[in-house]
Amino acid sequence: MIREDLRNIAIIAHVDHGKTTLVDGMLRQGGMFRENQIVETCVMDNNPLEKERGITILAKNTSCIYNDVKINIVDTPGHADFSGEVERVLKMINGVVLLVDAYEGPMPQTRFVLSKALEMQHKVIIVINKVDKADARLAEVLDEIYDLLLDLNANDEQLESPIIYCSGRAGTASYSPDCQSENLVPLFETIIKYIDPPSGDPDGFLQVLVSAIDYNDYVGRIAIGRIERGVMKVNQEVVVCNFHSNESFKSKITNIYQFSGLNRITTDNASVGDVVSFSGLENVTIGQTICAPELVEPINFVKISEPTLQMQFSVNNSPFAGREGKFVTSRHLSARLYKETLKDVSLRVEPGDASDTFIVSGRGEIHFSILIETMRREGFEFQVSMPRVIFKTIDGSLCEPVERILIEVPDDCVSVVMEKMGKRQGELVSMNPFNNRIKLEFLIPERGLLGYKSEFVTDTHGEGIINGLFDSFVPIKKAISTRQYGALVAYETGEAVTYGLFNAQSRGILFIVPGTPVYAGMVVGISPKQDDIVVNVCKRKHVTNMRASGSDEALRLETPKRMSLEQCIEFIETDEILEVTPQSLRIRKSILNHDERMKNFMKKKRVQ
Repeated sequence: MIREDLRNIAIIAHVDHGKTTLVDGMLRQGGMFRENQIVETCVMDNNPLEKERGITILAKNTSCIYNDVKINIVDTPGHADFSGEVERVLKMINGVVLLVDAYEGPMPQTRFVLSKALEMQHKVIIVINKVDKADARLAEVLDEIYDLLLDLNANDEQLESPIIYCSGRAGTASYSPDCQSENLVPLFETIIKYIDPPSGDPDGFLQVLVSAIDYNDYVGRIAIGRIERGVMKVNQEVVVCNFHSNESFKSKITNIYQFSGLNRITTDNASVGDVVSFSGLENVTIGQTICAPELVEPINFVKISEPTLQMQFSVNNSPFAGREGKFVTSRHLSARLYKETLKDVSLRVEPGDASDTFIVSGRGEIHFSILIETMRREGFEFQVSMPRVIFKTIDGSLCEPVERILIEVPDDCVSVVMEKMGKRQGELVSMNPFNNRIKLEFLIPERGLLGYKSEFVTDTHGEGIINGLFDSFVPIKKAISTRQYGALVAYETGEAVTYGLFNAQSRGILFIVPGTPVYAGMVVGISPKQDDIVVNVCKRKHVTNMRASGSDEALRLETPKRMSLEQCIEFIETDEILEVTPQSLRIRKSILNHDERMKNFMKKKRVQ
């Protein structure tokens, strides 16, 4: 049976190319909202972190109706760190809408996700978005898209993909770059005509691949997937199996939901081609197949790319441990991290050397920062180490991951970027002028990118754009020097005071203000020298009968540097730890005692 009343698509694009804004327009014109209904922009980004950062983190399902045809839409993340979210949803769809910015053109994340879609033989609709921008480069961007398709070995049908020119914010689309229609009808029509409708045997035995997992406090774990065969019914007995192992267990489906706009509608049954969510299967995970007991046939799940970075998560053992967090034990930390792996297929968690330590592997620093920020908002208190690159032994030689970096900077910033990338073992691949700016492409070890992005923003005065994507593993290169400066380390435990901070600020840039609680070994600032400097920020002015504390000229403190979570992760070195609580981010030395720290330092120096 061919479901002519249904289409399943995913929208893929780079960060800030307008995916979620286009989905907003499709939902409005697809009759999902009332005419007088007030709907916020980027309505699909309903996670608080997504709203704050302006990016899509989690892949989400929605749907709209056009001419009695239901279009199931998957809104996917655009950042490379969340590419695992995109890979796993490609099994649910029959075609993709490739969205490309009319000015920036295809970017690294576009290449990665498109290659996965082409491998699965999905049909592609090319949508050039933001055509109403003054600096749009429609002809050049179209040529870049065709070059990308050729590089990725697209077949003849994929090379002849239809092209739509669109303005997601205005809610308009057209077949021609010269004029825009008043709505998105050309896009809807192209989806209906070009994307294959799902098909399958409705009379066969049930078969569903689980591509996503959600959770609800009332019904527990909720699986999401597309029905490949048969009909799913409420209270149906099923077998949950896995393609890569012989493990299976029996269960029963208690609730079935279909997507309608932003809502989930309860239904008694669903048929071939429907993208549904269903509950009742307590231990189901992504990649498993739901089958009827009469015919157990697991479906092969797409192989998710391996993580390239890892961090050590451990129980907080600082002098201030337990003051601010609600969940502070290793049991809480372990349960939360392993729970995250159920819905994030690109995350790995394994026990560390100690019982209260866990090794978490992921795709990048932003991948980690989203997890850490989510956990601290939930009330967790823990500490994390510096990110480390995951090495692999290939053909007997130790190899490291290399990233393909695309950098766009003003003309006057090229030299400083080239110098910094050279020091970090970056190899220049291409260099092209681009609207009074320069586009640079590098291949650089992932080690060289750790801690560089904040430095890049400073070097380019905030005008540079840097995007990267994992390229390959290569034999390990030379040592790379990372942080070029040291830390200001607190000498004693207490409360920072103006007099102590005034004397310390001449040594570097401070992180804290008067009244901040500190402990010995806590990092309170940046030293311009490579060596750490111990400062006493708790030192008070000595008062005698000859001098009063307020008799001298008022002490003026410089504005402290406020570090975001990403900046803290980039800052920490191998001998430092980031203490994370719901209220505070504190950088500290692994060894808090100054004398022990110096002994350890001298011991390492003698070994070297």
